[in-house]
Amino acid sequence: MDVLTLSRLQFAVTSMFHFIFVPLTLGLSVLVAFMETRYVRTGDPQYLRMTKFWGKLFLINFALGIVTGITMEFQFGMNWAEYSKYVGDIFGAPLAIEATVAFFLESTFIGLWVFGWDRVSKKIHALSIWLVAFATNLSALWILLANGWMQHPVGYVLRNGRAEMVDFVALLTNPYGIIKFFHTLFSGYVIAAFFVMGIAAWHLLKKNETAFFGRSFRIAAIFGFVSSLLVFAAGDFHAIEIARVQPAKFAAMESVWETQRAAPYNLLLIPDEKNERNAVAAAGIPRMLSLLAHHDSKAVVTGLKEFAKNDRPPVLPTFLSFRGMAALGMLFILLSFTAVVKALKNSLTSQPLFLRIMLYAIPLPYIAGQMGWIVAEVGRQPWLVYGVFRTADGVSRSISPLDVWISLTGFTLVYGMLAAIDLYLLVTSARKGPEQHPAVIINSGRLTQDREV
Repeated sequence: MDVLTLSRLQFAVTSMFHFIFVPLTLGLSVLVAFMETRYVRTGDPQYLRMTKFWGKLFLINFALGIVTGITMEFQFGMNWAEYSKYVGDIFGAPLAIEATVAFFLESTFIGLWVFGWDRVSKKIHALSIWLVAFATNLSALWILLANGWMQHPVGYVLRNGRAEMVDFVALLTNPYGIIKFFHTLFSGYVIAAFFVMGIAAWHLLKKNETAFFGRSFRIAAIFGFVSSLLVFAAGDFHAIEIARVQPAKFAAMESVWETQRAAPYNLLLIPDEKNERNAVAAAGIPRMLSLLAHHDSKAVVTGLKEFAKNDRPPVLPTFLSFRGMAALGMLFILLSFTAVVKALKNSLTSQPLFLRIMLYAIPLPYIAGQMGWIVAEVGRQPWLVYGVFRTADGVSRSISPLDVWISLTGFTLVYGMLAAIDLYLLVTSARKGPEQHPAVIINSGRLTQDREV
C-alpha cells in the first residue's frame, strides 16, 4: 500500500478507537452530574453512592479518552503536513480554542471533583462535575465545528496557495457544524444511557442491589429515550443539510444513481457500483426520499451520475453504514421507550428476557456511532475539504510507506493494550458494584442489615 492509503488507514484506526471513549464521556458526565445534584438536593445517600459508582466508570473512560485523543493531533504534522499547510490558518483556530479553553476547564474541575470530596461544600463539589460536563461538551463543539468546516467550508478565501480565514463568525455559525454537533452530542447521550442500563440490567438479573440499580436504570432509561428522539430529530436536519451542500454524499447514502423529481424511498436496495445502478430496488415508498431530503415531496434528488466518477464517494460502505445507523436509531427509540415503561412500573426484576436484551444492547449505540462517522468521512471522499482540497493532495511528501507502517503498527499495539486495560477496569468495577454503606434497622423485632439504602 502507498503512503496515502496507509495514512488514511492509520487515521481511521486512531480516530475510530478514540471515538469509543468520547461519546460515553459526553453522556456519562451529565448523568453523574444529575445524580450528585439529586444527592445535594435530597440528602438521599443512595444518590451519593450512585454518583461515586458511575463516576468511577466515568473517570476510567475519561482517562483513556485523553490518552487516545492526544495521538490524533500528531498525525496532522506527521502524515498530513500538506493539509496542515493548506488549512492551518482555519483548522488550527478551533482546535487551539478547544485545547486552551475547554480542555483546561475540563482538567481543572475534574481534579477538583476527584480530590474535593469532604474538602469543599456539597454544592461546590456538585458544581465542579457540572463544569466538567459543560467543558466536555464544549470540547466536542469546537472539534465538530472544525470538522464541519471540512465538510462545508465557509468564511475563507484562497490566497497564495492556502485557505485563509476571513470570517471567523461564519465558522462558528456554520449550519453543517452546528447540526453535526447536536447529532453527535445526542448520540453520545444514547451511548451513556445504554451503558448504564446494560450494567444495571446485569445486576438486576443477579438480584444485586435492586433498589440502587433499579433507580439507576430508570434515570438512564428516561435520559436515553429523550436522547434517542433528539438524535432522530437532529439526524433529520442533518440529512437535509447534507442533501443541500453535499449532494454526492447524499446520493451515495441512498444509492441514487439517476436524478429524480419526487424520488421514491426504496426499503430494499443493493447497490451495484461497477455498473452504476442498483442490482435490487424494491418496496419503494412514493416521493418519500424527496420528502426526507428536502421536506418537499416533489423536490429533485440529485443522482450520482451527475458527478464525475473521481468525484464520487465509495457507495457501498456509505450506503450500508447509513442504513445500519438509521435502523439502529429506530431500535434505540423502541428499546428505551420500553425501558421507561417497565422501569416506571417497577417490573424490571420480573422481566429477565428484557434485561438480557438491554445487557447485550450495550455495544449497539457504539456501532451506530462508528457507522455515523463512516458516513461522514468516507462519504466526504475524495475530498479532505469538500469541493476544495482533495485527500490525495493532503498527505505528507517526506514520509515513506515504511514510516507509516511502523507508526501504524505501534499505534495498533498500544491501542490494543489500552483497550484491554480499559475493558478490564470497566468490567471489574462494574461487576463489583457500588461501595456498601450498611445501615442497621429494626425489622420485626430483629436487627437486620439493609444493603439497599
